[in-house]
Amino acid sequence: MRCDLSEAYEVKNGMENRVVITGLGAVTPVGIGKETYWDSLVNGKSGIKKITRFDVTDFSCHIAGELKDFEPTKYIEKKDVRRMDRFAQYAVAAAKLAVEDANLTIDEKNDKRVGVLIGSGIGGIETFEEQSKNLFHKGPSRVSPFLIPMMIVNMASGQVGINIGAKGPNSATVTACASGTHAIGDAFMILRSGWADVMVTGGSEAAITPLAIAGFCSAKALSTRNDAPEHSMRPFDKERDGFVMGEGAGLIVLETLEHAKKRGAHIYAEIVGYGMSCDAYHITAPDPKGEGATSAIMAALRHARLNITDVDYINAHGTSTNYNDKFETMAIKNVFGEHAYKTAISSTKSMTGHLLGAAGGIEAIACALSLEKGIIPPTINYEFPDPECDLDYVPNSARELNINIALSNSFGFGGHNAVLAFKKFVE
Repeated sequence: MRCDLSEAYEVKNGMENRVVITGLGAVTPVGIGKETYWDSLVNGKSGIKKITRFDVTDFSCHIAGELKDFEPTKYIEKKDVRRMDRFAQYAVAAAKLAVEDANLTIDEKNDKRVGVLIGSGIGGIETFEEQSKNLFHKGPSRVSPFLIPMMIVNMASGQVGINIGAKGPNSATVTACASGTHAIGDAFMILRSGWADVMVTGGSEAAITPLAIAGFCSAKALSTRNDAPEHSMRPFDKERDGFVMGEGAGLIVLETLEHAKKRGAHIYAEIVGYGMSCDAYHITAPDPKGEGATSAIMAALRHARLNITDVDYINAHGTSTNYNDKFETMAIKNVFGEHAYKTAISSTKSMTGHLLGAAGGIEAIACALSLEKGIIPPTINYEFPDPECDLDYVPNSARELNINIALSNSFGFGGHNAVLAFKKFVE
């Protein structure tokens, strides 16, 4: 039997394809849809509240950034909702929002040139917890046959491919809190290499569950500012006491510039560089010299052929933990020297909470809109300066600034570091 090697698998145009962002899909604790999400960021609105999904009486942390208005049947058939963990539901919703925003039609003419690459740090942990209870209390025959396909991390990409009809390259990344940024970077490289014309990419996470919250509580990673949820995420502030978990998804449509121009797509921004590294230091603590983060930032700048003085804005990883904020500041100083003090830096996690594997996805959306609109979202809850975190963190109020280059930093457990460089689109 002879295979038909169609052009669907042809590598086009070598390594020089420019890659642009044409669609944005945000499912976040501060709003669903790019407009609501963006308005919340620029107005400094916090999405952190008391957890309502389960009883938190015995937990040290009682707060999180839950999705309050998410209705999965708006995006997914009712029968299919029951067969998806929430992290996959969020991914499908964000993908459909992004594809709609890009005004992209996917059909038999182009489906093999449209790919999907989505990251998640934890995947279907809610399904895992529920089915573990069934096993322990009711026996193995009561474990759902959908356990595995609901739980595994690659199912966000798989379900998105099924739901939007994308038959091109399809994969998943799992690098803890760097997952979404690695996914976008890897999708960027696929497009640069000519393996596809379009990639739907980003991150999704739904880990506000008893087991996940208990695990992070035991690790002393979460804020215990339970009496003031909206003020609990305090990146770079001296009084920070840990991060607050959020949930949701951030997916973007990436296209080669040639493909986007051919169909007359609106272009938000261009991706021009991608860097990654490993701390090779500790399973949870960042490298105390900031070397891993430094290497990743420098790699992104080199890949983009940028000088340090070209960078106007950095969307920081900024987790509101003592070590991360301190060592990220150190890494920025390592790379930029005196220019670090002239660079605007903000952590949108101060409003959304930390979406773990989805963080890089929603933060890429923030960068794209910052470049397009010339506005930098603030770092809210910044009240008490930390001498070890002494840069310009755009405190408490959004700032109008003509931005040409923006970086997005993501650093994860295991020492995984990923950085993306975005550029205002100019033909």
